[in-house]
Amino acid sequence: MPSRTPDQIVATGLSSPEIGRLQATGFTVLGRADIQLLGSELIRLRIPPNMPLEAARDLVIDAAPQSTTDFVHYYRPGQETECAGPHCAATGLIGWPADTGLPAGCGGNVTIGLIDTAINPAHPAFAKGRVEVLRLSDDGLPESGRQHGTAVAALLVGGADSRTPGLLPHARLIAVDAFHRSDRQDDRSDVYDLLRALDLLSVRGVQVTNTSLSGPPNALLEQFVRRLAERGMVIVAAAGNGGPKAGPAYPAAYADVIAVTAVDHMKRPYRRAGRGEHIDLAAPGVDVWTAASVSGARRKTGTSFAAPFVAAAAALMKSANSSATAADIHDALGKSAEDLGAPARMPSSAGACSMPAPLASSRRRRRCEAPMTRALPGR
Repeated sequence: MPSRTPDQIVATGLSSPEIGRLQATGFTVLGRADIQLLGSELIRLRIPPNMPLEAARDLVIDAAPQSTTDFVHYYRPGQETECAGPHCAATGLIGWPADTGLPAGCGGNVTIGLIDTAINPAHPAFAKGRVEVLRLSDDGLPESGRQHGTAVAALLVGGADSRTPGLLPHARLIAVDAFHRSDRQDDRSDVYDLLRALDLLSVRGVQVTNTSLSGPPNALLEQFVRRLAERGMVIVAAAGNGGPKAGPAYPAAYADVIAVTAVDHMKRPYRRAGRGEHIDLAAPGVDVWTAASVSGARRKTGTSFAAPFVAAAAALMKSANSSATAADIHDALGKSAEDLGAPARMPSSAGACSMPAPLASSRRRRRCEAPMTRALPGR
């Protein structure tokens, strides 16, 4: 599948005279969006006819050296798999209470962001939840499938009394549908919409964002996630399902993002999960029980379904300490995790608002925190 739009460039930091000069050479402005995080416009440009894409990017960089310019890369949700195996004890694997849910005070003061495909807000899993769905893509584009986004959202905030109880049923979720169904029948977002989605969540005060999607590296995306981390947003991303020999997937591989891979109920790496030095944590991602797109539930497999476990743990830490920085949360998650390369001791009890920790190290955890398993090799 293509990794980028063949005839477009995206840039920030272009002045009006620079845009005018580019238009005079044959560029066409296709979209403009005010990005509050950067205090500048995000510009989508169609390149002149018959000009190679790389040459067009270089021309924009030469015309505006202060700008950040790159291709319009595509990003796709992690490949979704429905499993038929007998195990779906993901929450039990990390000691998260699956039946009774969490006390109402845990995570309820945190707003979680989700950038994913379309979601079915009428699913019974969200009947009593605080879920807001925003669609970014042009109304003229076909809506993306609802399977992936609905499954990930239910893992995060599914109702405690539904068939698919979420990890943080009392938390508020702002879900941005930044995807559309392409003519190749795959769901995709591009970097222009992905940046708009991240900026929207930042403006709305989101503290933790789950991005179960992956694609190529992009200069604007890297700049964006760095700025968001500096402002305190914790970004959690799926490592991708390209297999152990695949290169790093983005945004997970950026230093300011928590990269999550998947393990099964025996703590073994999922065979198609991304691996490497950029991976931070692993979480249950094989045979995970969650919502189907219309009603009911299915078992899903992939790093997409592991990322919400880490995002939920980060949200609990933010709930306990609202002043914690993204780096603080990153470090705390690593310290609370079991290193899968060596045996770990298990604590025998947990305090109010905290979880039992069969996979945690023996370190004492703060209230409202939850353990994760650490992937190897770690960053």
